[in-house]
Amino acid sequence: MPDIIQLLPDNIANQIAAGEVIQRPASAVKELLENAVDAGATEINLIVNDAGKALIQVIDNGKGMSETDARMAFERHATSKIKNIEDLFKIKTMGFRGEALASIAAVAQVELKSKRPEDETGVFIEIENSMVVKQEPIAMQTGTSIAMKNLFFNVPARRNFLKSNAAELRHIVDEFIRVAMSFPEIFFSFTSNGQEVFHLEKGSMKQRIVQILGNSYAAKLVPVQEQTDYMNIYGFVGKPETAKKTRGDQYFFVNNRFIKSAYLNHAVMNAFDEMIAKDSFPMYTLFIDLDPSQVDINVHPTKQEIKFEDEKIVYAFVQSAIKHALAQFSISPTLDFELDASIQSLDAISKPFTDEKKSSASSSSLYNTFTKKNQSHFIESKSELKHWRDFYEPKDKLTDDRWPLTGGQPAAVQQLHTTNEQRPTTGNLLQLHNSFIAVQTERGYYLVHQQNAHERILYERFALAVEGKPIATQQSLFPATIELHAADAVLLKELLPDMNHLGYQLEPFGNNTFVIQGTPADVSQGNEKMAIEKMLEQYKHFSNDLKYSKREKLLRSLALQQSIKAGVSLTGKEMTSLIEDLFNCAVPNTTANGKPTYLEFKKDELDKMFGR
Repeated sequence: MPDIIQLLPDNIANQIAAGEVIQRPASAVKELLENAVDAGATEINLIVNDAGKALIQVIDNGKGMSETDARMAFERHATSKIKNIEDLFKIKTMGFRGEALASIAAVAQVELKSKRPEDETGVFIEIENSMVVKQEPIAMQTGTSIAMKNLFFNVPARRNFLKSNAAELRHIVDEFIRVAMSFPEIFFSFTSNGQEVFHLEKGSMKQRIVQILGNSYAAKLVPVQEQTDYMNIYGFVGKPETAKKTRGDQYFFVNNRFIKSAYLNHAVMNAFDEMIAKDSFPMYTLFIDLDPSQVDINVHPTKQEIKFEDEKIVYAFVQSAIKHALAQFSISPTLDFELDASIQSLDAISKPFTDEKKSSASSSSLYNTFTKKNQSHFIESKSELKHWRDFYEPKDKLTDDRWPLTGGQPAAVQQLHTTNEQRPTTGNLLQLHNSFIAVQTERGYYLVHQQNAHERILYERFALAVEGKPIATQQSLFPATIELHAADAVLLKELLPDMNHLGYQLEPFGNNTFVIQGTPADVSQGNEKMAIEKMLEQYKHFSNDLKYSKREKLLRSLALQQSIKAGVSLTGKEMTSLIEDLFNCAVPNTTANGKPTYLEFKKDELDKMFGR
């Protein structure tokens, strides 16, 4: 029998190794951006075409490479960052394993241009299938430009597993944001198919967060800053009202490296305990600095999962730092004078607090009320405080609680699809707590949950619309524009064809901006932006569940977002229409998510409860 074990050829070994490092275009983007940061660049430009499948190019103004280094960089296990085994446990750079460029060269066609400041000319290298096919001197500015073209051109099976351009572009945006968020002192730009997606000027960490996540966070960030001998933590958390249904805007960085940690996320959630709803997630961008020897970053190929030497200390420290920041915010909110210099010129700040002013202030009844003991029973007599009584004195109570009732007999409701259910009568409907509708039947009554019922109605209406019966669009007299941050803009572009069937007429308008030309008739004018933003948030919430298709997630998101919410008072006509539409549905008894739309109470069971 011949021997059957043999060494793999280098090109196949390289492609297998590349599979760990370069899983999709976004993986290459991450590695190239991190190399540019390690090179000491102050300006980094990312250019992608065809969601990275055709081109990924990173241009930086870093220190560049010599001709020999440029060739060596593409060899397996070639690195400038590790000299001995001890270096592996005190890593302070982003890239270090020496496999990124070798992996990229194994699965793409690569062009590298690089020049050091002390060299007169740079070097141009072209690589294909891990082999150098061209090398020559080139005139260029100091820095490095590396372009990888036709990803997986030599591994067609891997290329077939890539997702749609929109999906791959979202992953690229995520990786870009994670690197750009870590280094606000570096200028970053990101261009996709010739259109600039991000233009991030150098600035403070707060400015970088607002640049990336949107202006809505500008006044809703709470600074976190704690220092100890063991570790430092700094960054920002969003105020409780910014909490969302999805985890999207959550970033943890350890020694400036983005990480995913359910353990630390739990610490943040505990710090927000009872401040936000149980199913909501706070926004945070937090940086932890500690001795690299206390962290193991080699536990995962992507370096996004790490292990702390003492997790309990880090957990407790993160939780207490955030609690402290939130407590400080609630007692004395900080003013960011850098963002509004006009505050500096106010009299209260610019003019001195003289003895005369002190005497005037301390003699006022308002000052005495709050500084002297046993003053509470004098509050009524202080003329300056009398108007505060209006805030706690009850107005005349309503003595006539009116329940909306229907008028006239409506058209007959279609027989239910399930044989054991009774046809409801809509002649005398009653709304309870502005959330439930009592509907009489021959053998008892239904208690209908108005939001769940409307959700089921909308879901079936939308399902019919995308199958070929488009919903009518209400044209906007004054078209509004909506600006989204890049990740949401990419997502919305992907959903536009289906949204057109559902009555939304949106058109891209420049950088991450859309013009709302029309909306469904039941979206009130002026609420178009909010409706779309909430729909996107709900869509991302459903995105965590892989069993839903893209279209299904959109239908459920819109149905949930546009349904009549609990707490809304309905007229008799509205209740009648809601009940009729519900029992005309193919599946009237549950929402698309499986929640009941109504509960049945039978008359004979009610009689038994009263001993009859």
